Amino acid sequence: MPVTLSVLDLAAIAPGGSAADSLAHSVELARAAEESGFTRVWYAEHHGMSSIASSAPAVLIAHVAAHTSTIRLGAGGVMLPHHSPLVVAEQFGTLAELHPGRIDLGLGRAPGGDRAVYAALRRDPSASDRFPDDVVELRSLLAGETRSDGVRATPGAGTHVPLYILGSSLFGAQLAAALGLPYAFASHFAPQALHEAVALYRDRFQPSPELPEPYVIAGVNVVAAPDTALAHERFESARRERVRRMIQRGPTAHEYSDAEIDAFLASAQGQQIAAMMSRTAVGTPDDVRGSLEAFAEEAHADELITVHAALDADARVESVRLTRAAFAS
Repeated sequence: MPVTLSVLDLAAIAPGGSAADSLAHSVELARAAEESGFTRVWYAEHHGMSSIASSAPAVLIAHVAAHTSTIRLGAGGVMLPHHSPLVVAEQFGTLAELHPGRIDLGLGRAPGGDRAVYAALRRDPSASDRFPDDVVELRSLLAGETRSDGVRATPGAGTHVPLYILGSSLFGAQLAAALGLPYAFASHFAPQALHEAVALYRDRFQPSPELPEPYVIAGVNVVAAPDTALAHERFESARRERVRRMIQRGPTAHEYSDAEIDAFLASAQGQQIAAMMSRTAVGTPDDVRGSLEAFAEEAHADELITVHAALDADARVESVRLTRAAFAS
């Protein structure tokens, strides 16, 4: 079967760049994905991170939707412990009314930040314990059901915005299976439990009115370029920058050179961090197509959501176009 391809846009803020630049490039990337024939573009909720501009996915989705026409757009995902189900139902219900048939809602229970972020959001870390119940409540609000206190989601009720459970562990797989919802695994940065989680999800899946059979989306990094050397150069730059931002914290932190980052990557601790990007397709369009087809088969995935990892925004757009073109040939 052909591989279904989508895009996860991390709305990365380039070194020396601004959030405004990042958001403008997100529009450009979504347009390229739409023109190339990708299925959907998702945005992930992160907080307190100077390198990512997608802290408000619903707002970003609304902006991108107004500048595109047909491609599906959604959150991949909203970190539900940060919000009440009613507010999320109203936000995504509004988007669904404005852009019918184009809105997805992926849900995660990860913090999307550290304890300081939780405090700034006025949330308690224990809110994640309510995640399964909150998903059920959100689902009922979008279906048009009224809460026991008489509250309905307006907009939201009756929009039936498609829900997806996101995860990188067995917890999300079990929940998605029990609720009969699609499951998206974050193998683009946490691939360790991929096979076990997907197998568990498929084995325990309970059909639902929304989904009669299990549906798996797997994340994968992609760096496609016109030639192999350029693709690998872009990948190495992206990997170095990811490591640099993980270990270089605070205004007085040491600024690590590329040589120092490479030396760290050769260490045992560095290898653990490098493994986070082990699911990456790098090379020419033909190279990337072969890697993605093999990964989809290995992961038993119905769809791959591609994270185009190059640091340069124009290079990410090029990677999107080249990747989809490889599958069109």
